[in-house]
Amino acid sequence: MLHIVPARAEDAGELSRIAFEAKGHWGYSQEWMESWRTSLTIDPEYILANPVYLGRDPGGVCGFYALTGESPALTLDHLWMDPTRMGQGYGRALFEHAVQRARELGAARLDIQADPHAEGFYLHMGAQRCGEMKYRLGGQERVLPLLVYSV
Repeated sequence: MLHIVPARAEDAGELSRIAFEAKGHWGYSQEWMESWRTSLTIDPEYILANPVYLGRDPGGVCGFYALTGESPALTLDHLWMDPTRMGQGYGRALFEHAVQRARELGAARLDIQADPHAEGFYLHMGAQRCGEMKYRLGGQERVLPLLVYSV
């Protein structure tokens, strides 16, 4: 059973570990992983400044999400699952909790910049693709889907 609770500043290290391991689950090169280290690092100040919630099962922390921005459009800034817990419905539970929390905060929509490997999950949850962002990394063009979810 998954329990979703507000993250505490002292959870920052564990959340950073989960984000890094979840991103690495997709087989990205070490070079790319290192380039994302800063954006995957959750520090205590970030937790104190934003709605950040973690999911815990009997084995410990298994995932988390974070919302940023201001209503009426919040951003789902993070949603990561420990790779060993993927496929158990916890990602869905965290996403649904994020939507409910966004609704409580007065949001009309959630903006999502997704990893290409996660796009299918968000589309399955009801998000709509509204664009893409392109950038170069390691000499290759990378395309990130931009999605929106009506709260």
